[in-house]
Amino acid sequence: MKKVWLSWSSGKDSAWTLHQLRQQGNYQVTGLFTTLNQVFDRVAIHAVRRSLLKKQARAAGLPLRLISLPWPCSNAQYEGIMEETWLAAVDSRATVIAFGDLFLNDIREYRVKQLKDTGLEPIFPLWNLSTSALAEEMIDSGVRAKLTCVDPKQLDGGFAGRDFDLSLLAELPPGVDPCGENGEFHSFAYQGPMFHHPLEVRVGEIVKRDGFVFADLV
Repeated sequence: MKKVWLSWSSGKDSAWTLHQLRQQGNYQVTGLFTTLNQVFDRVAIHAVRRSLLKKQARAAGLPLRLISLPWPCSNAQYEGIMEETWLAAVDSRATVIAFGDLFLNDIREYRVKQLKDTGLEPIFPLWNLSTSALAEEMIDSGVRAKLTCVDPKQLDGGFAGRDFDLSLLAELPPGVDPCGENGEFHSFAYQGPMFHHPLEVRVGEIVKRDGFVFADLV
């Protein structure tokens, strides 16, 4: 089996990617990697605490590589830091890097370019799946997640902190992707078939910062 490192945002899509890879049988996921905002010590964009991220990785039964990014972070800085991750993956005998991207071509092309000449193969197990069907499949399978970040320019900030469930899907306005692939929202997965046990989380303070609405999970 090919050994895989999985890009782990802490959200439902990366969690579901892990589940799918394990179901396929020809891949062995041997590690997760996540970028953290150095200033806030939280998952980049998702704003999940380091402590919750570590508990999540333990529930998934996998080692986690934490990648600290400066804030602000230039693209050159980001790529230089990520080169160290690719080298570490190769040293661990991984040959594949998996991403949970769904349909944004520019992001896919950037990831492929990043991995060129590294000896690592990029794969996208969820690519071009129907996001409405995918969202319902995740929920039906027992995936539970909370929205940790909402872009109020695309979705009402009141959705921050809510559970990603069928009632939420029913309330999403037209034009909002059911999986939030256009950046409408980001999430933290706390239960599902990819975890050995559910995580206990509750919603703390909800704040608006840098144009986004964040729900602090504790």
